[in-house]
Amino acid sequence: MHMAKAHQIVLSSTWGIRNTFQSLIAILTTILVVSTIYVAQEGGKWSQKRSISAESITSKCNLFNGKWVFDNKSYPLYKEQQCTYMSDQLACEKFGRKDLSYQNWKWKPHQCDLPRFNAMALLERLRNKRLVFVGDSLNRGQWVSMVCLVESSLPTTLKSMRTIANGSLNIFKAEEYNATIEFYWAPLLVESNSDDPINHKVPDRTVRINAIEKHARYWTDADILVFNTFLWWRRLSMNVLWGSFEDRDGIKKRIEMVRVYEMALKTWSDWVEIHVNRSKTKLFFVSMSPTHQRAHEWGGVRGNNCYKETDMITKEGYWGNGSVPKMMRVVENVIEDLKTRGLNVQLLNITQLSEYRKESHPSIYRKQWETLTEEEISNPRSYADCIHWCLPGVPDTWNELLYAYNFYG
Repeated sequence: MHMAKAHQIVLSSTWGIRNTFQSLIAILTTILVVSTIYVAQEGGKWSQKRSISAESITSKCNLFNGKWVFDNKSYPLYKEQQCTYMSDQLACEKFGRKDLSYQNWKWKPHQCDLPRFNAMALLERLRNKRLVFVGDSLNRGQWVSMVCLVESSLPTTLKSMRTIANGSLNIFKAEEYNATIEFYWAPLLVESNSDDPINHKVPDRTVRINAIEKHARYWTDADILVFNTFLWWRRLSMNVLWGSFEDRDGIKKRIEMVRVYEMALKTWSDWVEIHVNRSKTKLFFVSMSPTHQRAHEWGGVRGNNCYKETDMITKEGYWGNGSVPKMMRVVENVIEDLKTRGLNVQLLNITQLSEYRKESHPSIYRKQWETLTEEEISNPRSYADCIHWCLPGVPDTWNELLYAYNFYG
């Protein structure tokens, strides 16, 4: 009895010591966690500057609200001349631009840092998948940027480019990953008389407002879809066609542009709702890309544009007349409506951050597809491209945002 009792006392004592030890460990762990949390706070707000966890950065930080920071150590993310598939429309250095500081700016959201773009991580995420950009030449520029961002990581024998669908679909393939990064030309998303990828400049633009399947069949099974449409709508009114372009009995009516834009995005959203595999496909819509055609809007000389501009606009919240808020609201409303139907489309709101970058357009530094007249040569402003963007440059940031949403969204 005494032995049993003694044994019980020893066990009880050991258990007590163990409990005390575990309590101390728990207290120390709590102190460490609290200390870590305290250190990670700045001014009472969570700091995400030190590292980005798997927890959604996009839920804690407005990635579209921030400022441009000069960084010539980390940027550009690639060299223009080293990108095998660079477009002559966007290769500003190749066509004579000497001031290259437009390549050295990093977008810095106010509450966090954008995750560093990692080409190999993205390719691994895209293994056996399709990333498809659908839209106009601004979206094509973003596609070229994305290809440039990843292709330098691949040996020549393990990458390829091909074009199908009468030139409308361009397919970059990373062979080892069986991954494609594609661009499909559909400047108004729905069918139009501007759908030819080469000959699309027509004086009287017409859209088949209810017709999208001719385009959509090429991107139905994509895993990531990135849409845009804005620039080609910039006119007061447009022809709307009910019927086919070949049908003489089709009904054609001229309608105010914003209303037509609304109708086209309704057709697009109905297609998305019906055809997209919700468990497989991620959807993005890129907001309007701003133009810099009127220098007086940012305090420059009236009659000038982005020609010879080398500095960005520093006034926070600057918004030029080239961007149309009521068109932006149409996109937001359509996306919100899709959400009520159980479909999530992430708006990549690139408009405000791109508004500041008046110095980052090709201006006169690109291939001229048509021979310039003597009058144009004497007045370079007249043929300066203040719509598209030099690469490396602003569209790389759009892709950094896309990357953040695919990994941390």
